[in-house]
Amino acid sequence: MDEVFRALADPSRRRLLDSLNGRNGQTLRELCGELEMARQSVSKHLAVLEEANLVTTVKRGREKLHYLNAEPINAIADRWITRYDRRRVQLFADLKTALESDDMSDNDFVYTTYIRTTPERLWRALTDPEFTQQYWGVTHETDWQPGSPMAWHMGEVTMVGEGQVVLEHDPYRRLAFTWHRITPEFAKAVELGDEDFATMSAEPLSRATFDLEPDGDQVKLTVVHTGFEPGSKLRSMIDDGWTRLLSDLKSFAETNPELQAV
Repeated sequence: MDEVFRALADPSRRRLLDSLNGRNGQTLRELCGELEMARQSVSKHLAVLEEANLVTTVKRGREKLHYLNAEPINAIADRWITRYDRRRVQLFADLKTALESDDMSDNDFVYTTYIRTTPERLWRALTDPEFTQQYWGVTHETDWQPGSPMAWHMGEVTMVGEGQVVLEHDPYRRLAFTWHRITPEFAKAVELGDEDFATMSAEPLSRATFDLEPDGDQVKLTVVHTGFEPGSKLRSMIDDGWTRLLSDLKSFAETNPELQAV
């Protein structure tokens, strides 16, 4: 948190974050042009923001896109706002307002967090149904081979369908799969209205990617959820869900004794 507060203390870095808050997923050239700052200055400020985990970068071909990252803000809120007994629901409302992502490049959701565990244990937490059920309430039925189908089980509800497959499986480094189909059973279980169900079930499947990178006694986990059409109803609904899920994953991976014994 000290690094976060130090990063936020500089007005130029706050301007960079404001710029990304207004339009996420910018290149270095775009940030320099919008803020009329020298390239070297912007690069130095971005390095500080990345070190504080306030900015996450994602490579797209030869370009590197910069995204405002929610995790440090979430951590500060957990430590300070919760301490003073503000309702947790307000935390996520504030977070959504601060990190509104409708203008994010390609509508991507990008989130980076650091988890005090090993890549092997975090991988198990992401892929072993015994563990995913505990913090996610979901299990995945698949052999985890690229191209293999996936069935999502949420209690008595099963989500299956064409195209719902494993995309990448590089143990301890990268996992990617298509997001589940919005089935009638799922819509009923989450009390999705008829109009929203019709809209969301007609959308193309999106893609979730988990990148794991060792960092000392921690693992840097970057989650990218992409592939949304402009105006996607699903995209407008996922921010709070991912924030809660990744917060629960972090707590689970750092404290669960069963996982620590793996």
